[in-house]
Amino acid sequence: MSVNYDYYRTFYFVAKSRSFTRAAGIMLSSQPNITRSMNNLEQELGCRLFVRSNRGVTLTPEGKKLFTHVSTAYEQLEAGEAELANDKSLQSGTVSIAANETALHGILLSKLRQLHKDYPGIRIRIANYATPQAVLALKNGLLELAVVTTPTGVRRPFREIPLKPFREILVGGPDFSFLRGQTLSLKDLQNYPLICLAADTKTFEFYDRLFLEHGLTLHPDMETATTDQVLPLVKSGLGIGFLPENLAAEALERNEVFQIRLAESIPERNICLVKDTLRPLSIAAKELEKLLRQT
Repeated sequence: MSVNYDYYRTFYFVAKSRSFTRAAGIMLSSQPNITRSMNNLEQELGCRLFVRSNRGVTLTPEGKKLFTHVSTAYEQLEAGEAELANDKSLQSGTVSIAANETALHGILLSKLRQLHKDYPGIRIRIANYATPQAVLALKNGLLELAVVTTPTGVRRPFREIPLKPFREILVGGPDFSFLRGQTLSLKDLQNYPLICLAADTKTFEFYDRLFLEHGLTLHPDMETATTDQVLPLVKSGLGIGFLPENLAAEALERNEVFQIRLAESIPERNICLVKDTLRPLSIAAKELEKLLRQT
């Protein structure tokens, strides 16, 4: 059976207001149109829905059964429209993103602060992933955006948008103070315990390529899962390691670590936004993307 769904909308307002006239006023229609629609609905369903009288209309037992379902459906539609309206005005909504430590402290925190200040109703879900895991989660539809560091290795339909450049420096703790004032080469690093991110990270890939370009092989003595684990290990004297300047800044200022000069130049990297161009973003995610690109 195929019923004109406008009939159900009309039925909802007639049943709710108990009057064809009042329903016509609500729907900006005429009473004859309302009456015609309800007659057609009763014919198509094969039963009477209303008992008509001079005092208005009441529902028949069949009409009451139908109203139970129609009212639930209509109120759900209204709730959906209201929710979308709130999302559109950014009074509500959710954005799911992934970020690594460098991206979080280098740009994302300030942008999230701005987003929360402007639109406090938006809920934010943040996953702490290394770049490969963030891209995989994006590919699986678990996230809308990833804010990570290069190299990302993404290909279409994914898009990498550079947001902010950063450099890394080599740092050591008090146990390696004898290196202060010295300039080391990459080859010299083979004489000291080196702390680096794990082999399944893009940071390891970056330094592995750097070492290979100078005819060397990267063999770290200690591997960590995330960048924020490098600093406490360096401070504890377990080795020397590379850190983004912004993550090392506070420890440098407190003289908890010191910068070790390196003869070779470490190439600049970028904090970047990665998104799947085939998946439409929510309104909240679009607003965050706009804020991130205002750098």
